[in-house]
Amino acid sequence: MIRSSSRLKWWLAAGVLAANLAAGVRLYSQETEAAAAKAAAEEKSPYEMYALFSTVVEQIRAQYVDADKCGYQDLIYSALHGMLQSLDPHSSFMDEEEFASMKEDTSGKFGGLGITIGMKNSILTVIAPMEGTPAFRAGLLGGDKIIEIEDESTDGLALDEAVKKLRGDPGTKVKIKVFRPSTHLVKTFTITRAVINVPSVKDVRVLDGGIGYVRMLQFGEDTAADLQEALDDLEKQGVKALVLDLRSNPGGLLASAVEVAQKFLKRGDLIVFTRARDGRIDRSYSARPKKSFPKVPMAILINGYSASASEIVAGALQDHHRAVLVGEKSFGKGSVQSILPLNDGALAIRLTTAKYYTPSERVIHENGIEPDIVVPMTAENWRNVVIARNKAEQSAGDEEFAATDEGWESEDGGELDEDAAYDLEGGEAADDAAKGNDTDLQLERACDMLRGMLALQGR
Repeated sequence: MIRSSSRLKWWLAAGVLAANLAAGVRLYSQETEAAAAKAAAEEKSPYEMYALFSTVVEQIRAQYVDADKCGYQDLIYSALHGMLQSLDPHSSFMDEEEFASMKEDTSGKFGGLGITIGMKNSILTVIAPMEGTPAFRAGLLGGDKIIEIEDESTDGLALDEAVKKLRGDPGTKVKIKVFRPSTHLVKTFTITRAVINVPSVKDVRVLDGGIGYVRMLQFGEDTAADLQEALDDLEKQGVKALVLDLRSNPGGLLASAVEVAQKFLKRGDLIVFTRARDGRIDRSYSARPKKSFPKVPMAILINGYSASASEIVAGALQDHHRAVLVGEKSFGKGSVQSILPLNDGALAIRLTTAKYYTPSERVIHENGIEPDIVVPMTAENWRNVVIARNKAEQSAGDEEFAATDEGWESEDGGELDEDAAYDLEGGEAADDAAKGNDTDLQLERACDMLRGMLALQGR
Protein backbone atom coordinates (compact mmCIF):
# COMPACT_ATOMS: atom_id res chain seq x y z
CA MET A 1 0.00 0.00 0.00
CA ILE A 2 2.78 2.39 0.97
CA ARG A 3 4.73 1.39 -2.14
CA SER A 4 1.66 2.05 -4.34
CA SER A 5 1.17 5.48 -2.76
CA SER A 6 4.79 6.40 -3.39
CA ARG A 7 4.52 5.31 -6.99
CA LEU A 8 1.38 7.46 -7.41
CA LYS A 9 3.15 10.52 -5.98
CA TRP A 10 6.08 9.95 -8.35
CA TRP A 11 3.79 9.78 -11.37
CA LEU A 12 1.92 12.94 -10.23
CA ALA A 13 5.22 14.81 -9.81
CA ALA A 14 6.42 13.64 -13.21
CA GLY A 15 3.13 14.72 -14.76
CA VAL A 16 3.36 18.20 -13.22
CA LEU A 17 6.97 18.51 -14.40
CA ALA A 18 6.06 17.44 -17.93
CA ALA A 19 3.16 19.89 -18.00
CA ASN A 20 5.40 22.74 -16.85
CA LEU A 21 8.01 21.78 -19.44
CA ALA A 22 5.41 21.71 -22.20
CA ALA A 23 4.06 25.09 -21.08
CA GLY A 24 7.58 26.53 -21.04
CA VAL A 25 8.32 25.22 -24.53
CA ARG A 26 5.01 26.63 -25.79
CA LEU A 27 5.70 30.02 -24.16
CA TYR A 28 9.26 30.13 -25.58
CA SER A 29 7.92 29.20 -29.02
CA GLN A 30 5.27 31.91 -28.84
CA GLU A 31 7.85 34.51 -27.76
CA THR A 32 10.22 33.44 -30.56
CA GLU A 33 7.42 33.63 -33.13
CA ALA A 34 6.36 37.03 -31.79
CA ALA A 35 9.94 38.33 -32.02
CA ALA A 36 10.27 37.02 -35.57
CA ALA A 37 6.93 38.57 -36.53
CA LYS A 38 7.99 41.90 -35.00
CA ALA A 39 11.32 41.82 -36.88
CA ALA A 40 9.49 41.00 -40.12
CA ALA A 41 7.06 43.85 -39.54
CA GLU A 42 9.89 46.29 -38.88
CA GLU A 43 11.76 45.15 -42.01
CA LYS A 44 10.54 47.29 -44.85
CA SER A 45 9.23 45.60 -47.96
CA PRO A 46 11.98 45.40 -50.60
CA TYR A 47 9.48 46.72 -53.17
CA GLU A 48 8.81 49.73 -50.95
CA MET A 49 12.52 50.42 -50.69
CA TYR A 50 13.08 49.97 -54.44
CA ALA A 51 10.24 52.41 -55.05
CA LEU A 52 11.87 54.93 -52.70
CA PHE A 53 15.20 54.52 -54.51
CA SER A 54 13.69 55.05 -57.96
CA THR A 55 11.76 58.08 -56.71
CA VAL A 56 14.97 59.69 -55.45
CA VAL A 57 16.75 58.93 -58.73
CA GLU A 58 13.98 60.59 -60.73
CA GLN A 59 13.89 63.61 -58.40
CA ILE A 60 17.63 64.08 -58.90
CA ARG A 61 17.32 63.76 -62.66
CA ALA A 62 14.49 66.25 -62.77
CA GLN A 63 15.82 68.94 -60.42
CA TYR A 64 19.58 68.70 -59.80
CA VAL A 65 21.32 71.84 -61.07
CA ASP A 66 24.03 70.10 -63.17
CA ALA A 67 22.16 67.96 -65.69
CA ASP A 68 25.35 66.37 -67.04
CA LYS A 69 25.87 64.60 -63.70
CA CYS A 70 22.45 62.97 -63.69
CA GLY A 71 22.71 60.13 -66.17
CA TYR A 72 21.16 56.89 -64.97
CA GLN A 73 24.49 55.09 -65.07
CA ASP A 74 26.25 57.84 -63.12
CA LEU A 75 23.60 57.82 -60.40
CA ILE A 76 23.27 54.05 -60.11
CA TYR A 77 27.03 53.45 -60.12
CA SER A 78 27.50 56.14 -57.44
CA ALA A 79 24.78 54.52 -55.35
CA LEU A 80 26.42 51.11 -55.68
CA HIS A 81 29.81 52.54 -54.72
CA GLY A 82 28.30 54.10 -51.62
CA MET A 83 26.29 51.00 -50.73
CA LEU A 84 29.31 48.67 -50.75
CA GLN A 85 31.61 51.21 -49.11
CA SER A 86 29.17 51.62 -46.21
CA LEU A 87 29.50 47.93 -45.32
CA ASP A 88 33.24 47.90 -44.55
CA PRO A 89 36.49 49.29 -46.01
CA HIS A 90 37.16 46.10 -47.99
CA SER A 91 33.87 45.77 -49.89
CA SER A 92 33.47 47.74 -53.11
CA PHE A 93 31.68 48.04 -56.44
CA MET A 94 33.88 47.84 -59.54
CA ASP A 95 32.82 49.34 -62.83
CA GLU A 96 34.21 48.12 -66.15
CA GLU A 97 37.49 50.03 -65.83
CA GLU A 98 38.05 49.14 -62.17
CA PHE A 99 37.30 45.45 -62.68
CA ALA A 100 39.64 45.26 -65.67
CA SER A 101 42.34 47.05 -63.66
CA MET A 102 41.95 44.60 -60.78
CA LYS A 103 42.41 41.64 -63.11
CA GLU A 104 45.57 43.21 -64.52
CA ASP A 105 46.94 43.76 -61.01
CA THR A 106 46.54 40.10 -60.11
CA SER A 107 48.14 38.85 -63.30
CA GLY A 108 51.02 41.24 -63.96
CA LYS A 109 53.43 43.80 -62.53
CA PHE A 110 52.40 47.33 -61.66
CA GLY A 111 53.98 50.58 -60.58
CA GLY A 112 53.50 51.50 -56.94
CA LEU A 113 55.09 52.95 -53.82
CA GLY A 114 55.70 49.70 -51.97
CA ILE A 115 53.27 50.13 -49.10
CA THR A 116 50.37 48.07 -47.88
CA ILE A 117 47.51 50.27 -46.71
CA GLY A 118 44.33 49.66 -44.79
CA MET A 119 41.63 51.44 -42.87
CA LYS A 120 42.24 51.96 -39.15
CA ASN A 121 39.43 53.82 -37.38
CA SER A 122 38.18 54.87 -40.84
CA ILE A 123 41.50 56.59 -41.64
CA LEU A 124 43.77 55.55 -44.50
CA THR A 125 46.73 53.98 -42.70
CA VAL A 126 50.09 52.60 -43.78
CA ILE A 127 50.25 49.02 -42.50
CA ALA A 128 53.85 48.57 -43.56
CA PRO A 129 56.31 49.83 -46.17
CA MET A 130 58.10 47.03 -47.99
CA GLU A 131 61.86 47.15 -47.63
CA GLY A 132 63.81 48.37 -50.61
CA THR A 133 60.80 50.14 -52.17
CA PRO A 134 60.25 53.87 -52.87
CA ALA A 135 58.03 54.27 -49.78
CA PHE A 136 60.61 52.59 -47.56
CA ARG A 137 63.45 54.75 -48.88
CA ALA A 138 61.34 57.87 -48.43
CA GLY A 139 60.98 57.06 -44.74
CA LEU A 140 57.33 56.07 -44.36
CA LEU A 141 56.55 53.97 -41.31
CA GLY A 142 53.76 51.62 -40.29
CA GLY A 143 51.03 53.64 -38.59
CA ASP A 144 51.48 56.77 -40.73
CA LYS A 145 48.14 58.24 -41.80
CA ILE A 146 47.80 59.33 -45.44
CA ILE A 147 45.61 62.43 -45.19
CA GLU A 148 46.02 63.78 -48.75
CA ILE A 149 46.81 62.35 -52.18
CA GLU A 150 47.70 64.92 -54.86
CA ASP A 151 46.38 67.72 -52.61
CA GLU A 152 42.98 66.04 -52.22
CA SER A 153 41.78 64.89 -48.80
CA THR A 154 41.45 61.15 -48.22
CA ASP A 155 38.58 61.70 -45.79
CA GLY A 156 35.75 59.43 -46.97
CA LEU A 157 37.92 57.90 -49.73
CA ALA A 158 37.29 54.19 -50.25
CA LEU A 159 40.26 51.87 -49.82
CA ASP A 160 40.21 50.63 -53.41
CA GLU A 161 40.03 54.22 -54.68
CA ALA A 162 43.07 55.13 -52.60
CA VAL A 163 45.00 52.17 -54.01
CA LYS A 164 44.02 53.26 -57.53
CA LYS A 165 45.32 56.80 -56.91
CA LEU A 166 48.61 55.60 -55.45
CA ARG A 167 49.39 53.15 -58.24
CA GLY A 168 50.52 54.22 -61.68
CA ASP A 169 53.12 53.74 -64.37
CA PRO A 170 56.67 53.13 -63.10
CA GLY A 171 58.67 56.36 -63.18
CA THR A 172 55.69 58.65 -62.53
CA LYS A 173 55.42 60.63 -59.30
CA VAL A 174 52.67 60.94 -56.71
CA LYS A 175 52.39 63.47 -53.89
CA ILE A 176 51.02 62.40 -50.52
CA LYS A 177 50.63 64.21 -47.21
CA VAL A 178 51.23 62.09 -44.12
CA PHE A 179 50.31 62.55 -40.46
CA ARG A 180 52.48 60.63 -37.97
CA PRO A 181 50.49 59.90 -34.78
CA SER A 182 53.60 59.15 -32.71
CA THR A 183 54.83 62.75 -33.09
CA HIS A 184 51.66 64.62 -34.19
CA LEU A 185 53.64 66.00 -37.14
CA VAL A 186 52.82 66.15 -40.85
CA LYS A 187 54.98 65.95 -43.96
CA THR A 188 54.42 66.02 -47.72
CA PHE A 189 56.25 63.36 -49.73
CA THR A 190 56.70 63.26 -53.51
CA ILE A 191 57.54 59.66 -54.35
CA THR A 192 58.44 58.09 -57.70
CA ARG A 193 56.53 54.90 -58.47
CA ALA A 194 58.44 51.75 -59.36
CA VAL A 195 57.81 48.10 -60.18
CA ILE A 196 57.53 46.41 -56.80
CA ASN A 197 59.51 43.22 -56.41
CA VAL A 198 60.25 42.46 -52.76
CA PRO A 199 61.83 39.28 -51.35
CA SER A 200 59.72 37.31 -48.91
CA VAL A 201 62.49 36.09 -46.61
CA LYS A 202 65.49 38.08 -45.46
CA ASP A 203 68.17 38.37 -42.79
CA VAL A 204 68.72 34.68 -42.04
CA ARG A 205 71.37 34.27 -39.33
CA VAL A 206 72.36 32.57 -36.10
CA LEU A 207 72.32 34.69 -32.93
CA ASP A 208 74.21 34.13 -29.70
CA GLY A 209 73.30 30.92 -27.96
CA GLY A 210 72.54 29.01 -31.14
CA ILE A 211 69.25 30.83 -31.81
CA GLY A 212 68.22 30.94 -35.45
CA TYR A 213 66.63 34.12 -36.79
CA VAL A 214 64.48 34.58 -39.92
CA ARG A 215 62.72 37.78 -40.95
CA MET A 216 59.71 37.51 -43.29
CA LEU A 217 58.62 40.58 -45.25
CA GLN A 218 55.46 39.29 -46.94
CA PHE A 219 53.54 36.15 -47.95
CA GLY A 220 53.78 35.57 -51.69
CA GLU A 221 53.90 32.65 -54.09
CA ASP A 222 57.56 31.88 -53.38
CA THR A 223 57.52 32.51 -49.63
CA ALA A 224 57.19 28.90 -48.48
CA ALA A 225 60.05 27.75 -50.74
CA ASP A 226 62.28 30.66 -49.66
CA LEU A 227 61.53 29.95 -46.00
CA GLN A 228 62.29 26.24 -46.42
CA GLU A 229 65.68 27.13 -47.90
CA ALA A 230 66.40 29.37 -44.90
CA LEU A 231 65.26 26.74 -42.40
CA ASP A 232 67.38 24.06 -44.08
CA ASP A 233 70.41 26.34 -43.75
CA LEU A 234 69.71 26.99 -40.05
CA GLU A 235 69.12 23.29 -39.39
CA LYS A 236 72.51 22.44 -40.93
CA GLN A 237 74.07 24.93 -38.52
CA GLY A 238 72.46 23.08 -35.63
CA VAL A 239 70.34 25.87 -34.17
CA LYS A 240 68.79 25.10 -30.79
CA ALA A 241 65.89 27.59 -31.02
CA LEU A 242 64.21 29.82 -33.60
CA VAL A 243 62.89 33.39 -33.85
CA LEU A 244 60.45 34.08 -36.70
CA ASP A 245 60.13 37.84 -37.17
CA LEU A 246 56.73 38.87 -38.60
CA ARG A 247 56.81 42.49 -37.45
CA SER A 248 55.38 44.97 -39.95
CA ASN A 249 54.66 42.07 -42.31
CA PRO A 250 51.40 43.10 -44.04
CA GLY A 251 50.51 39.54 -45.07
CA GLY A 252 49.60 38.32 -48.52
CA LEU A 253 48.34 35.00 -49.83
CA LEU A 254 46.30 32.65 -47.63
CA ALA A 255 47.86 29.60 -49.30
CA SER A 256 51.30 30.93 -48.40
CA ALA A 257 50.27 31.41 -44.75
CA VAL A 258 49.06 27.81 -44.58
CA GLU A 259 52.27 26.50 -46.17
CA VAL A 260 54.41 28.48 -43.71
CA ALA A 261 52.44 27.49 -40.60
CA GLN A 262 52.45 23.79 -41.42
CA LYS A 263 56.26 23.70 -41.40
CA PHE A 264 56.04 23.95 -37.61
CA LEU A 265 52.95 21.82 -36.93
CA LYS A 266 52.12 18.14 -37.06
CA ARG A 267 49.90 16.60 -39.69
CA GLY A 268 46.21 17.29 -39.11
CA ASP A 269 46.67 20.35 -36.86
CA LEU A 270 44.07 22.99 -37.71
CA ILE A 271 45.67 26.23 -38.95
CA VAL A 272 42.74 28.52 -39.71
CA PHE A 273 39.08 28.37 -40.64
CA THR A 274 36.43 30.78 -41.89
CA ARG A 275 32.85 31.34 -40.80
CA ALA A 276 30.18 32.72 -43.11
CA ARG A 277 27.21 34.91 -42.12
CA ASP A 278 25.14 32.01 -40.76
CA GLY A 279 27.91 31.02 -38.36
CA ARG A 280 28.76 27.80 -40.16
CA ILE A 281 32.35 26.87 -40.92
CA ASP A 282 32.87 27.79 -44.55
CA ARG A 283 36.42 26.53 -45.14
CA SER A 284 39.09 25.04 -42.90
CA TYR A 285 42.80 24.50 -43.50
CA SER A 286 44.91 21.90 -41.69
CA ALA A 287 48.60 21.10 -41.71
CA ARG A 288 49.88 18.68 -44.34
CA PRO A 289 53.64 19.20 -44.00
CA LYS A 290 56.01 17.62 -46.49
CA LYS A 291 58.88 18.50 -44.18
CA SER A 292 58.70 19.86 -40.63
CA PHE A 293 61.29 21.95 -38.83
CA PRO A 294 62.69 20.28 -35.68
CA LYS A 295 60.58 20.99 -32.60
CA VAL A 296 62.96 23.41 -30.95
CA PRO A 297 61.81 26.29 -28.69
CA MET A 298 60.35 29.01 -30.90
CA ALA A 299 59.32 32.67 -30.62
CA ILE A 300 57.38 34.79 -33.11
CA LEU A 301 57.77 38.58 -33.12
CA ILE A 302 54.64 40.62 -33.97
CA ASN A 303 53.65 44.26 -33.73
CA GLY A 304 50.72 46.51 -34.55
CA TYR A 305 51.45 46.25 -38.28
CA SER A 306 51.67 42.49 -38.55
CA ALA A 307 48.52 41.77 -40.52
CA SER A 308 46.48 39.22 -42.43
CA ALA A 309 48.60 36.14 -43.25
CA SER A 310 51.03 37.10 -40.48
CA GLU A 311 48.19 36.94 -37.97
CA ILE A 312 47.04 33.58 -39.29
CA VAL A 313 50.50 32.06 -38.78
CA ALA A 314 51.02 33.67 -35.38
CA GLY A 315 47.55 32.71 -34.14
CA ALA A 316 47.87 29.08 -35.27
CA LEU A 317 51.27 28.50 -33.67
CA GLN A 318 50.16 30.23 -30.48
CA ASP A 319 46.99 28.13 -30.21
CA HIS A 320 48.94 24.90 -30.70
CA HIS A 321 51.52 26.05 -28.09
CA ARG A 322 54.23 25.73 -30.73
CA ALA A 323 55.57 29.27 -30.37
CA VAL A 324 55.58 32.08 -27.83
CA LEU A 325 54.44 35.42 -29.29
CA VAL A 326 56.51 38.44 -28.27
CA GLY A 327 55.84 42.11 -29.04
CA GLU A 328 52.59 44.01 -29.46
CA LYS A 329 49.02 43.21 -30.52
CA SER A 330 48.73 42.71 -34.28
CA PHE A 331 46.77 44.83 -36.76
CA GLY A 332 43.50 42.87 -36.96
CA LYS A 333 42.89 42.22 -40.67
CA GLY A 334 41.18 38.86 -41.00
CA SER A 335 38.23 38.96 -43.37
CA VAL A 336 37.58 37.16 -46.66
CA GLN A 337 36.66 39.11 -49.79
CA SER A 338 34.97 37.33 -52.69
CA ILE A 339 34.86 38.76 -56.22
CA LEU A 340 31.31 38.37 -57.59
CA PRO A 341 31.08 39.20 -61.34
CA LEU A 342 27.98 41.03 -62.60
CA ASN A 343 26.48 41.90 -65.96
CA ASP A 344 28.10 39.09 -67.97
CA GLY A 345 31.44 39.66 -66.29
CA ALA A 346 31.85 43.33 -67.22
CA LEU A 347 31.19 44.57 -63.67
CA ALA A 348 31.83 43.04 -60.26
CA ILE A 349 31.52 43.57 -56.55
CA ARG A 350 34.17 42.78 -53.97
CA LEU A 351 32.21 41.58 -50.94
CA THR A 352 33.29 40.49 -47.48
CA THR A 353 31.76 37.02 -47.16
CA ALA A 354 33.55 35.44 -44.18
CA LYS A 355 36.03 36.03 -41.36
CA TYR A 356 39.14 34.13 -40.33
CA TYR A 357 39.31 32.31 -36.99
CA THR A 358 42.28 30.78 -35.21
CA PRO A 359 42.10 27.10 -34.16
CA SER A 360 40.77 28.13 -30.71
CA GLU A 361 37.97 30.08 -32.45
CA ARG A 362 39.38 33.57 -31.87
CA VAL A 363 38.23 35.98 -34.55
CA ILE A 364 41.17 37.88 -36.04
CA HIS A 365 39.33 40.70 -37.78
CA GLU A 366 39.33 43.99 -35.83
CA ASN A 367 40.67 42.14 -32.77
CA GLY A 368 44.20 41.20 -33.73
CA ILE A 369 46.38 38.62 -32.00
CA GLU A 370 47.58 39.31 -28.47
CA PRO A 371 51.22 38.39 -27.72
CA ASP A 372 52.10 36.12 -24.81
CA ILE A 373 54.85 38.54 -23.75
CA VAL A 374 54.06 42.23 -24.30
CA VAL A 375 57.10 44.34 -25.17
CA PRO A 376 56.11 47.82 -26.41
CA MET A 377 58.38 49.88 -28.63
CA THR A 378 57.92 53.55 -29.48
CA ALA A 379 57.70 54.55 -33.14
CA GLU A 380 61.02 56.39 -32.75
CA ASN A 381 62.70 53.31 -31.30
CA TRP A 382 61.32 51.14 -34.11
CA ARG A 383 62.45 53.64 -36.74
CA ASN A 384 65.97 53.62 -35.31
CA VAL A 385 66.01 49.82 -35.32
CA VAL A 386 64.98 49.78 -38.98
CA ILE A 387 67.61 52.37 -39.93
CA ALA A 388 70.38 50.52 -38.08
CA ARG A 389 69.30 47.21 -39.59
CA ASN A 390 69.24 48.66 -43.08
CA LYS A 391 72.69 50.21 -42.71
CA ALA A 392 74.06 46.86 -41.59
CA GLU A 393 72.68 45.28 -44.77
CA GLN A 394 74.06 47.89 -47.19
CA SER A 395 77.08 45.70 -47.87
CA ALA A 396 74.63 43.30 -49.50
CA GLY A 397 73.51 46.03 -51.87
CA ASP A 398 70.51 47.40 -49.99
CA GLU A 399 69.87 51.11 -50.37
CA GLU A 400 70.10 53.40 -47.39
CA PHE A 401 66.93 54.16 -45.47
CA ALA A 402 66.25 57.86 -45.94
CA ALA A 403 66.49 60.25 -43.01
CA THR A 404 63.02 61.28 -41.92
CA ASP A 405 63.82 64.23 -39.64
CA GLU A 406 63.65 66.94 -42.31
CA GLY A 407 60.47 68.43 -43.70
CA TRP A 408 58.15 67.61 -40.80
CA GLU A 409 55.79 70.33 -39.59
CA SER A 410 53.34 70.74 -36.77
CA GLU A 411 49.69 70.13 -37.60
CA ASP A 412 49.04 73.85 -37.95
CA GLY A 413 52.06 74.31 -40.23
CA GLY A 414 54.25 75.96 -37.60
CA GLU A 415 58.01 75.53 -37.50
CA LEU A 416 59.58 73.01 -35.14
CA ASP A 417 62.24 73.51 -32.54
CA GLU A 418 65.20 71.70 -34.10
CA ASP A 419 66.54 70.72 -30.67
CA ALA A 420 63.25 69.26 -29.40
CA ALA A 421 62.38 65.60 -29.33
CA TYR A 422 58.77 64.47 -29.69
CA ASP A 423 57.46 61.57 -27.68
CA LEU A 424 54.67 59.08 -28.41
CA GLU A 425 51.98 61.42 -27.10
CA GLY A 426 53.20 64.28 -29.28
CA GLY A 427 54.69 66.36 -26.49
CA GLU A 428 58.25 67.52 -26.26
CA ALA A 429 60.69 65.49 -24.78
CA ALA A 430 61.77 62.26 -24.64
CA ASP A 431 64.91 61.53 -22.77
CA ASP A 432 67.87 62.56 -24.91
CA ALA A 433 69.34 59.12 -24.43
CA ALA A 434 66.30 57.61 -26.11
CA LYS A 435 66.72 59.72 -29.26
CA GLY A 436 69.27 57.41 -30.78
CA ASN A 437 68.12 54.18 -29.19
CA ASP A 438 68.44 51.46 -31.81
CA THR A 439 68.16 48.54 -29.39
CA ASP A 440 65.67 45.94 -30.61
CA LEU A 441 63.90 45.39 -27.31
CA GLN A 442 61.46 42.82 -28.68
CA LEU A 443 64.14 40.65 -30.25
CA GLU A 444 66.27 40.84 -27.10
CA ARG A 445 63.32 39.77 -24.92
CA ALA A 446 62.52 36.87 -27.24
CA CYS A 447 66.14 35.67 -27.16
CA ASP A 448 66.31 35.95 -23.36
CA MET A 449 63.14 33.87 -23.11
CA LEU A 450 64.47 31.20 -25.49
CA ARG A 451 67.81 31.00 -23.67
CA GLY A 452 65.88 30.46 -20.43
CA MET A 453 63.87 27.65 -22.02
CA LEU A 454 67.06 26.02 -23.32
CA ALA A 455 68.67 26.28 -19.89
CA LEU A 456 65.67 24.52 -18.32
CA GLN A 457 66.01 21.76 -20.91
CA GLY A 458 69.72 21.46 -20.13
CA ARG A 459 70.73 22.39 -23.67
